[in-house]
Amino acid sequence: MAKGKSLNLIEHLELLRKVLIKSFVALGVGFVPMFWVAPSVMNILIEVMMSKNNITLHYFSPMEVFILQLKTAMLLDVLLCFPYIMRQLWHFVLPALHENERKFIRSIIFSSSLLFIVGVLFCLFFILPLIIRFGLGFVTENIQPVFGIGNIVSLALLLSIIFGVMFQFPLVTYALIRSDILPFEEIRRKRAYVFIGILILSGILTPPDIVSQLMLTLPTYMLFEMGLFFGKKTSQKMLNKENTLTISA
Repeated sequence: MAKGKSLNLIEHLELLRKVLIKSFVALGVGFVPMFWVAPSVMNILIEVMMSKNNITLHYFSPMEVFILQLKTAMLLDVLLCFPYIMRQLWHFVLPALHENERKFIRSIIFSSSLLFIVGVLFCLFFILPLIIRFGLGFVTENIQPVFGIGNIVSLALLLSIIFGVMFQFPLVTYALIRSDILPFEEIRRKRAYVFIGILILSGILTPPDIVSQLMLTLPTYMLFEMGLFFGKKTSQKMLNKENTLTISA
């Protein structure tokens, strides 16, 4: 697209269609190798979640493990293609932005992808084992657990995606402050509302247990504070720059 050229609604929709097509093609191509990798990843995932717990997983229908393999392959496919999809989406947005905003967007593509992957790994290697150990705390002589592989792996995949998305929180906070959509001081004053909002969102996204909810709420709020910290530094730099320009004028 030529620089500075404005597009009508139809042209914007056409560009969006191309972005979606490229994204789905990338997911389709990546799914094939991820499907063959999925069984090994499932075994590693189960070993991590069941570490130090003498538990045997069961499946209750002939197709259950195959369906789980498909779900695992989909998650791996999203992880593999996430940077490319983000790049395509940002390129769709770039023409409407100023040059300094474009540089900022380009700079956070890598950070966004990294945070998504970190969120997934944090969930799989830290949160899920804690949830399982918490559940095993209710075992008695008369109450014994029977874990289905479908429930365990589906929970792992669902929470992994949720944690990956929620780990984008510092970038959202930082972007709002940097773009001056919401000033730093206004966000800082509304910390309590942000915490309550994260708590409610965590309750909606996670299974109906307090452990999962808190395990998502606390790291997400810490990430919000991280975004606020970096946003404060950026806000101060922008203010100093404006003061310098004012004095020079």
